[in-house]
Amino acid sequence: MLYLDIVYRSLLSILVLFFLTKLSGKKQVSQLNMYDYIVGITIGSIAAELSINNDVDYLAGIISMIVYILISIFISVITTKSIFLRKFLTGVPIVLINNGEIIYKNLQKAKLDINDLLREARIMNFFNINEIEYALMEANGKISFILKKEYDTPTLNDLKIKGESRKLEAEIIIDGKIIYKNLTNIKKDEKWLKKELAKKGYKNFDNILLLTYGNKINIFEKNIKEKNVDVLE
Repeated sequence: MLYLDIVYRSLLSILVLFFLTKLSGKKQVSQLNMYDYIVGITIGSIAAELSINNDVDYLAGIISMIVYILISIFISVITTKSIFLRKFLTGVPIVLINNGEIIYKNLQKAKLDINDLLREARIMNFFNINEIEYALMEANGKISFILKKEYDTPTLNDLKIKGESRKLEAEIIIDGKIIYKNLTNIKKDEKWLKKELAKKGYKNFDNILLLTYGNKINIFEKNIKEKNVDVLE
């Protein structure tokens, strides 16, 4: 009975967490600031305690989680009304690179080392730190980068070239399975898809990791041999 009770309480905790996360909005997942992070950890700890500790009153735990979420929502509302409270509660950006120079003092303030900065630059596809003009750590912990003008990619407008309008890429095949709803939305059918794949030498969908369609068909395969390149610390 003890183990069944743990399973029961765990499932209820997951359901409560799911609905509270939906209530708090997508910001709780994608744009965590310091307070959101604290609330997330605390609510997770309460849910874990409710799952395995029979001595904890379940209703009291749920009320506690709801209170934390309501406070989080309240703070989100008041920070949209007051710039001062927004800066105080969610923080302000920290300049990490200014005019191409790394600001070591601000790296320390942000609790980062040079490897952290280099890693974040690579994640954003900036593999040469010398090409970066500015870098800022945002209030949610993410780092934004601006390239030096000589390394920045010119736009079609800069080159005075008229380009084609972009389309949202429809995901047609995922993990070898056709997403029929998306195929219908782009006004195509399976017969058209098989014909297009046959032109490219595909007899079936098994080896297709992802196929998207916008202005053209883009295919990503599952079994591609990769070379081992390890030059980073």
